[in-house]
Amino acid sequence: MTKIERVLISVTDKTGIAAFARELCDLGAQLISTGGTARLLRDSGVPVRDVSEVTGFPEMLDGRVKTMHPNVTGGILAMRGKPEHMQALAAHGIQPIDMVVVNLYAFEEVAAKADASLAELIENIDIGGPTMIRSAAKNYQDVAVVVSPADYAGIVDEMKAHGGALSVETRWRLAQKAFRTTADYDRAISARLAMVDGAGPLPAVLDLRAGKIMDLRYGENPHQSAALYGRRGAGIAGAAQLQGKELSYNNLVDLDAAWQLVNEFDTAAAAIIKHTNPCGCAERGTLAESYRKAFECDPVSAYGGVIGFNRTVDEETARECAKTFLEAIAAPDYAPEALAALRGKKNLRLMQAAAGDDGLVLKSISGGYLAQTPDTARLDRAAAQVKTRRAPSDEEWVALEFAWKVAKHVKSNAIVFARAGQTVGVGAGQMSRVDSVKIAAMKAVLPLPGTVVGSDAFFPFPDGVEEAARHGATAVIQPGGSVRDAEVIEAADRLGLAMVFTGVRHFRH
Repeated sequence: MTKIERVLISVTDKTGIAAFARELCDLGAQLISTGGTARLLRDSGVPVRDVSEVTGFPEMLDGRVKTMHPNVTGGILAMRGKPEHMQALAAHGIQPIDMVVVNLYAFEEVAAKADASLAELIENIDIGGPTMIRSAAKNYQDVAVVVSPADYAGIVDEMKAHGGALSVETRWRLAQKAFRTTADYDRAISARLAMVDGAGPLPAVLDLRAGKIMDLRYGENPHQSAALYGRRGAGIAGAAQLQGKELSYNNLVDLDAAWQLVNEFDTAAAAIIKHTNPCGCAERGTLAESYRKAFECDPVSAYGGVIGFNRTVDEETARECAKTFLEAIAAPDYAPEALAALRGKKNLRLMQAAAGDDGLVLKSISGGYLAQTPDTARLDRAAAQVKTRRAPSDEEWVALEFAWKVAKHVKSNAIVFARAGQTVGVGAGQMSRVDSVKIAAMKAVLPLPGTVVGSDAFFPFPDGVEEAARHGATAVIQPGGSVRDAEVIEAADRLGLAMVFTGVRHFRH
């Protein structure tokens, strides 16, 4: 245990610092501080020495130079167990510093401003703070480093319990947190300064840092280890779990698929996901009706499914969900009555999710990573091209737009049979597009005559369109772009189908 006798305090975030400093003082520690922090402590009645008394130099250059001086860094870095270190301190009149309480200039707040100038960004890069933090963390055997107000209470409790001392285990834990803090700080600076030169959405260096949110029981299979990383409060990774047993890796993948799909819709929508593909999706006037219509598409596959809703789950919707076995639900919120209706489903995981950002989409491959911007493209009916002699009717247009939104979230090759606001059949992940059409038709429980078909990519041959027509489809939406487009259009005309080209592909691998 190391007794804390001398503490350097210099914080930008002054939350709780006066109370913490007072506790340190009451435990017998002498306090050294800088600038605004020192003024705050004095105004709060806490005795403190200015760092300039320790260094023998005033704070200089608009505060750029305060703590970077041998009288400070030497007092932090000296290893108490090395006689030559302690002899050097004594020879130069330097007193050891046992604790460093430092947090950094709020660079990320300035960086978040779209109109922040380069000069403003540079001026908000902390230099002395990271130096003090790293110095203390490097010498954790003898020095405690505190970078977060969240740690103040625990530190005070331990010091009170051990006569003003902290254990090496606590100092090691604090040092690890300190190095993470400075690494995150440098990453934020590097990433924001890269944007100054207009480098575009894909950075020159892909810097992946995300805190561990939780360990998972296993990965896709029981013999694989897994954990969830990300930011709390953002998207599915940061969703709050309100009920249910432990989340699995596969639950989270499916929840994300459901959440992304339902957020395509402006009206109340429900999506039922199995193995990342929608087995049912619908948008209706109410959430309960959306769920019922989604469930009708494929009741067999819906068993054990993962559900996404884009509205607060009400009691009626919850009671509909309670009629079958479901793994998990993601929604923006749940009415108290809905939670009560689902309380009996103790294993059902209820996730309260908020919209995430549109950051890069990442995939790992052997030896590296792939990064791309998210697929945020939406159909512009005015920009779409009707390629057949017959244009879609108004009802067909509504159905085509719905099918196109869903097809974007089906694994390629993706085919979606749909009516206005309801999927009827889904064919996913096949090696040939015509097979996806056949599977979508085979899976259909509801009648196919009068449906439309959405295809995530072009039909390379007329056979896919011919197969869709054979099952009663009346209109098709696809990107176009095949060397055989003319043959495909001719087949649609021959079969009396309306066909729309979007010019946008939605592959999803």
